[in-house]
Amino acid sequence: MNILEPTLNPKKTYEYEYEGVVKIGRDMADLAESGVKLQCTFKITGVSIQTFLLQIYNMVFEEFNGIPGQSSFKASPNLTKRLTDELNRPFTFEYSKGQIGDIKTGGEVSNTIVNIVRGIVGFLHVTVKTTQRVYELNELGIHGVCHSAYAIEENAASKELYVTQIVDINDCHPKAAMYQGMALAEENKNSQQRGKNAIATVKYAYTVKSVEGGGLITKASALERHHFTPFNVKGGNCNLQATRNIVLLKETDTVGKPVTGQVKSRGNLMYKMEKSVAPIPVVMIKLNDPVSKIADLIKRLAQDNIYQLNSTSSSDVLALIQLLRASTNDDLESLWKQLSGNNEHRRWFLDTVVEVTDDRVLKFLANRFKAGDISANEAGQALLVAFNHLTAEVELVESAKEFLTIPFSKSHPLLWNTVVLSYGSLVYRACARETPCPVNTVQPLLDMANNGLAKKDDKDMVLALKALGNAGHPLSIKTIMKFLPGFSVKADSLSTWVQTVAVQSLRHLASRDPLSVQDITLTMFADRTLPTEIRMLASMILLETKPSVALISAVVELLLQEMDLQVASFTYSNLRAISRSRTPDNQHLSTACNIAVKVLAAKFGHLSYRYSKALHLDWFRDELLTGMSREFYVLRNGTSAIPTEIISKGKLYFIGRILQLTELGVRAEGLKELLTGRSEISEDFGAIDFLSDWQSFPKNKPLLSVYARVFGQEVSFLDLDLDVVQQILKSVTLTSSKENKIWNIIQHLQNGVSWHWTKPYLILETRFIQPTCLGLPVEISKYLSTMIFAITAKTVIKPTPKENLRELKLERYGAQLNSKTVMALPWKTDLKLNAKENNYELNFTPCKNTMELLSVNSDVYAVSRHIEDPMSAKMTPMMPDVGDLEQSFTIYHPKLKYCAQASTYGTAFCTKVEAKRVHYLKEYPLYYFLGYTHFSFRSVNPVEKIKIQISIGPQNHKSELSQMTVTQLIQSHIMTYNKTERVSSHIGTDTAPEPVISVRVLAISPNVKEVGYEAAAYYTPAKQRDDIELIVSEVAEEVNWKICADLSVQKIQAHFKWGAECQTYEVALKVSTAVYLEEYLPGMSYVMGFYQKHEENTEHEVSAMLVASTHEGFDVKVKIPELTVYQQEIPSPFEIVGVESDNSNIYHM
Repeated sequence: MNILEPTLNPKKTYEYEYEGVVKIGRDMADLAESGVKLQCTFKITGVSIQTFLLQIYNMVFEEFNGIPGQSSFKASPNLTKRLTDELNRPFTFEYSKGQIGDIKTGGEVSNTIVNIVRGIVGFLHVTVKTTQRVYELNELGIHGVCHSAYAIEENAASKELYVTQIVDINDCHPKAAMYQGMALAEENKNSQQRGKNAIATVKYAYTVKSVEGGGLITKASALERHHFTPFNVKGGNCNLQATRNIVLLKETDTVGKPVTGQVKSRGNLMYKMEKSVAPIPVVMIKLNDPVSKIADLIKRLAQDNIYQLNSTSSSDVLALIQLLRASTNDDLESLWKQLSGNNEHRRWFLDTVVEVTDDRVLKFLANRFKAGDISANEAGQALLVAFNHLTAEVELVESAKEFLTIPFSKSHPLLWNTVVLSYGSLVYRACARETPCPVNTVQPLLDMANNGLAKKDDKDMVLALKALGNAGHPLSIKTIMKFLPGFSVKADSLSTWVQTVAVQSLRHLASRDPLSVQDITLTMFADRTLPTEIRMLASMILLETKPSVALISAVVELLLQEMDLQVASFTYSNLRAISRSRTPDNQHLSTACNIAVKVLAAKFGHLSYRYSKALHLDWFRDELLTGMSREFYVLRNGTSAIPTEIISKGKLYFIGRILQLTELGVRAEGLKELLTGRSEISEDFGAIDFLSDWQSFPKNKPLLSVYARVFGQEVSFLDLDLDVVQQILKSVTLTSSKENKIWNIIQHLQNGVSWHWTKPYLILETRFIQPTCLGLPVEISKYLSTMIFAITAKTVIKPTPKENLRELKLERYGAQLNSKTVMALPWKTDLKLNAKENNYELNFTPCKNTMELLSVNSDVYAVSRHIEDPMSAKMTPMMPDVGDLEQSFTIYHPKLKYCAQASTYGTAFCTKVEAKRVHYLKEYPLYYFLGYTHFSFRSVNPVEKIKIQISIGPQNHKSELSQMTVTQLIQSHIMTYNKTERVSSHIGTDTAPEPVISVRVLAISPNVKEVGYEAAAYYTPAKQRDDIELIVSEVAEEVNWKICADLSVQKIQAHFKWGAECQTYEVALKVSTAVYLEEYLPGMSYVMGFYQKHEENTEHEVSAMLVASTHEGFDVKVKIPELTVYQQEIPSPFEIVGVESDNSNIYHM
C-alpha cells in the first residue's frame, strides 16, 4: 500500500459529526469538576480545487459542574442559540496536501467564533510523509508553530493509515499565547530547569482511508492535557483535559454551486489573540449600559466603606473594573462630570479608572492634565498606577509621551518626578515584548539627560538618569556612559551624587546587555583614582551581570592588589555572601565566588564591620519552585561612623521567574560631611551643635537622598537639600500663617474633623492565555486586589471565550481558588497633646460587641458561568462534604478554638481555625493549599476604655517608679535563673533620677480603680551606674511585682530582674568574643545535633555561652543543673568579624 497525502475532492460534499469536551479539575475521584461540551454536524463542500465551504448546523452546547459519576452534562439552550446565530454563517478555507490555508468569513463574525472554527477544521491539518514512518518536524497548528512527532502504521486489509501525532505545546515558536502582567518578573532558565509549573501536550490520531486521488480522513481524535500548579508540577497539579472526536458520516456528490457570500480573510489555522484586555475571569456580568452601572456601583461602594470596610466590597471592585474596561472615551468623560463633584465618588472613580489599561485611560488623564481639574496629588497617584498597569505596547508608549510635554506635569516637583519615572517604567515593559526595542521610545529621556548635562543641572541629570535606569533600554548605554567617570571628560567633573545615580542606572542593562555592562563596571572597579563609593557600586552591578569564572578571577587579582580596605571589604563580603547562595540565578556564580573567597579569605576575612559590607540571605525549595532572598549593603568612605549609602532589596522566586520586591536606598554623603567634627551631643540630649553655620553647605548638594523601588522600578525619591529643609522648617514653625502646615492641622483638630480614606487597588493582575485544540482558550490568572485592609487573592485556570459586539464573552468553566482576608480595628481613638510639658495621652474605646479583628477564608471551587444568565453561575466546592466521599483517600479535618484572656484589660482574644484537606497516598505540596480553610481572631468583652499616657523628659510630679533607686548588679558574667534569694548591692543615693520617658497603659472601667502597667526608662551616664535602666511595674493596690532591666552600652552587658521589687528572678548578659574555649566537657553524645554531658552544675541556675569560634561560625554551650549541652561551629548566616585571640573574652548570656 502506498502512503498517500490527505486530500478533499472539490466535487464532493463530506458530512462529519463533531464532539468536543473540556473538563477542568484535579482529575481525582470524588472531587468536583467543571466543563463544557460542544456537539454539532458540519459539511465540507468543494468551491474550487483548493477552496472549500464549511457549514455548521445542529449545534448543542452543554455544561458540567459537579462530581463525575454523580453529575452529568446539562444543556444550555440560551448559549446554544447564541453560538448558532454566528456559526450558521458561511466559512471557507484553503486546503491542499493535508495543510489548512487561509480561513475566511464575514467581517461581522467575532474572533471567538472563528477560533472555534479553527478547532473544527484543524482535524484536516496533518503532515503525512510518503517515504517515512517516524519523523519529527516543526509545523503550524492552532497552538502556533510547534514541535511535532509523527508515527504511521498501515493496515493493508482495510487500506487505511493510522497516523499518530504528538505536539509539545510548551515548545512552540511563535506561540499562540498571551502573557500579561509578567514583564517585571524576569524569566530564569536555571529555575525552569529545576522543574516546571505548567506542562501541556496534545495527541492527535487520524484514520486515513485510501481513495481516488489521495487519502480521506474518516476519523480524527485529539486528547490534550494541561497540568498547572503555582509550584512544581511534580508536587501535584490541576488538570485541564480537552478531547475532540470527529467521524465521517457520509460522502456525496455536490449538487449545485455553493454560495459563500461576502467573506474576508481571518488568518490561518493559528489561534488569534486579541490585543484588547480580556474580561476579568473571576467575575461575569453583562456589560450593557456601563455608565449607569458604574455610577451606581461607585456610589454604593463609597457609602458602604465610609466608616468601616465592607468585606464584600473586594469582589465588587473587580466588577467595577470590568465595567470600566467596557466603557468608551465618551463614557469616561460622562462619568467624570457625574462623579467629580463629590469627594468620595471622585476618589473612587480616579482610583479605579486607571485599570482600563489602554489608550482610553491615557486620553482621559491627558484631558484632566490639560483642563487642570485635578490636583497634583490626584494626578500623581492616578498616573503612577495607570502607567505601571498600562498594556505595554509601543503604540501606547508613543501616546504616553504627551505627558512629558503637558505644562501641568511640571506644576509640582513630585508630580514631574512621577511622570518621568513612570514613563521610564512603561518603556521597560514595552521593551520586554519588542526585540529590538525602537529607540524613539526612550529618546525623550535621552534628550533630558543630554540637556541636563549641557546645563550642568544636577537635579535634571539625576531625574533623567533614574528614568533611564527604569527604562533599561539597550540603546541608552552610550548616553549613560557620558555620566560615568573615566569614560567622559565631562563626567569626571560631575558630583559624586550624579555619578552614583549613573552607575545604578545600569542595573536593568546588567541582564539585557551583560557583556557591555561587564566591560564598563570592571573598568571602573579597576580604576583606583575613582571615588570609593563609585567603585563599590560598580562591583555590585558587575556581580548582577552573573559574570563567568574568568571574570571573577580577574576581580580576585585586582583585590589582591587593592589598597582601599573599604572597596576590598565590600567586594569580598559580597563574593562571600553570594558563595553561600542557593537560588537558581546564582547557581553558577556561587561556585565561582566560593573559589574566590578561598583565595581572598586570608587577606580580607578579618575586616570588621567598621568597613563596607554586603549581606545576602536566601531560601529556595525545588519542590515548590519558590524562594526568597534579601540583600543588604552598607557602603562607607573613610572612618566616619555614618555610612555613605545603605541599600536593602529583596527578590521573590516563583514559577521560573524572579520578581524584585521592594528596594530602599539611603545616601547620606552630604549629611556625613555636615556632621564631620560636629558630633558632640550635650548631656541633656540637646540638638547637635552645628545649626549656626549649616547654611554654608552647598545648596545644590543633598544632605540626604532616599529612593524607593517596587518590582525593580524606582517609583519615588527625595533629595533633601537646604532649600527643602528650609521649606519644612517654615511649614512647621509654631507661628500662625497660611504656609504653616502644623498650624493648619491644629486648627482643623480644634474645629473637629471627620476624616476617612479608602483606596481600592489592584495589586496584581497576571494572565496567561493559550488555546486548546477545540479553539477555546485556557487561562491561568492571578488577581490580588486590596482595599485598605481587605485583601482578595484568586487563582483561576479555565477556558474563557469572549464577546461584545466584536468579541464574545460567552462562558467560563474552571477551577477557582478564592481567598479573602479581612482585617479591622474597630476602636475609636482620641489624642491629647501637651507639647509644653511633653505629655501625651491616647485613649482607645473598643467596640462593645464581639468583633473579628482578622479573618481568613479560602476554598477551591469548580466554577461554571455563562453570559446569557450570569446570575445562574454555579460554584461547587471541589471537595464536597465528607459523607459524600468514597474511601479512596483520607480526610484531614482539624478544628481548633483557643481563647486567651487579658484580665487586666478585661478582655479576651479568641482564635478559631478549621481546615479540610484531602491527603492521598502520596503527599504533594499543592494539595496543602487546596481545600476549605477558615481562620479568625476576635475580641470578646473589652473594657470601657484603654488609656495610654506618655511623658518625655523630667516631670514636675513623681511617678511610682521614680521612687525606686537605680541599681547596679555586681556578679559574674553568666546567664542565671534564680528562684533562691540573690542579693543585689545598691548604690546609695538620696534622690532618685528622673525618667527619660515613662509610659502608662491603663484599663478604665466604671466604678473600678485604674489598673494596668507602667514603664519608665532612665538614663544614668554616671560612671558608677549602668547607662540605661528600664522598670516595668503593675499599677494596682498592694502590688509590688516589677521587671527591671539595666543596660551598659560601654560594657556591652545587661541585667534583667523580675518579681517582688525585682528581687525574685535574675538574668545577666554580657557579650564579648574569643577564638576558642579553653576547655570542652568530655563524654560527648549526640542529641538532636548537639553533644551532651551529664554533670552537676549549679542548682537553680541556667547558663548559656555563645562563642565566636571562627569567622564563619560559633559555638554554643547550655548548662542546666544536671546536664550540659553544646555544639561547635554552627554556621553563621553572615560573617563574624572583630574576633580577637583572647581567652578571657567569651560570649556569656
